[in-house]
Amino acid sequence: MHLRVVHRTTFTYAGEAKESFNELRLRPADTESQRCLAFDLRISPASEARDYRDFHGNTVHYFEVPDPHTQLCVTTISRIETVPLTERALVPEVSATELSASPEHEMLAEFHTSSPYVPLEVEIWREAQDVVDVGRSDVWSDVQRLGEHVHRTLAYRPNSTGVHTLATDALRQRSGVCQDFAHVHLGLCRSLGIPARYVSGYFFNPTRRPRENEASHAWIEAWLPGVGWLAYDPTHARPADDRYVRVAVGRDYTDIRPVSGTYRGAPTRSLRVDVCVREVRSSRVFPPGAAPTGASQVDAPPTASPAAETHPA
Repeated sequence: MHLRVVHRTTFTYAGEAKESFNELRLRPADTESQRCLAFDLRISPASEARDYRDFHGNTVHYFEVPDPHTQLCVTTISRIETVPLTERALVPEVSATELSASPEHEMLAEFHTSSPYVPLEVEIWREAQDVVDVGRSDVWSDVQRLGEHVHRTLAYRPNSTGVHTLATDALRQRSGVCQDFAHVHLGLCRSLGIPARYVSGYFFNPTRRPRENEASHAWIEAWLPGVGWLAYDPTHARPADDRYVRVAVGRDYTDIRPVSGTYRGAPTRSLRVDVCVREVRSSRVFPPGAAPTGASQVDAPPTASPAAETHPA
């Protein structure tokens, strides 16, 4: 599937902002299941962006706007080819014992221990135990069972949580948005010793009508020895297929913020995020089963400060 994604973030200030420094994690990744064919970054006021790879391998663009401005607009236009699930390798059965005994398990400790948004408190562990009380299955089946449990027991309610809501908070109130579903799912997996990481990206919904608002999406990836990272979406209770576009990964939302930065001046008056995901017709670029090569949501208003301000988007 060929997808075109337009992502626009606009900050409008209640006065002049200056000395703005920003980081972006918005370029779709190149993986075994997708390839970023084109990526265009547009910044207003005009600024030259540079990029680097962060600790988790995400492409990070950074730029400065030193002069006074009343609005900052960041637009990215991406074109991605994704591979259907039917053309991906089958997932073998891996037991929990094999997982814990694998040499990589210890190296992935950051993905099966607590993180800022996913504290592994007793209520998370107890919830996971309730799901597997009839016994552990193979690891990938356990991941799916846990994800289905999140989908079944949490209600999807926009505006019921905020950008700073923890997995434990969402679990207690049994509601949230895709970010919260992903954080809860991460907690359940990690409490069972399954390495799992947060994924930010986009989801193509072919039933969405023109001009309807769209948003970034979030899901998880769990790690299996001999296989690698496998993606599952607890919001929709299914493995991620060719409708999903991965942008960034990390321990939780802390590591993948699409737009973040600081500046001096007036507080933010408004923040608008517009996302459009559409299918485009094109010939296949890489054949079935071939891994692409090469390198390489939603946002919340920042806290006001008269001297310096941070975008936690």
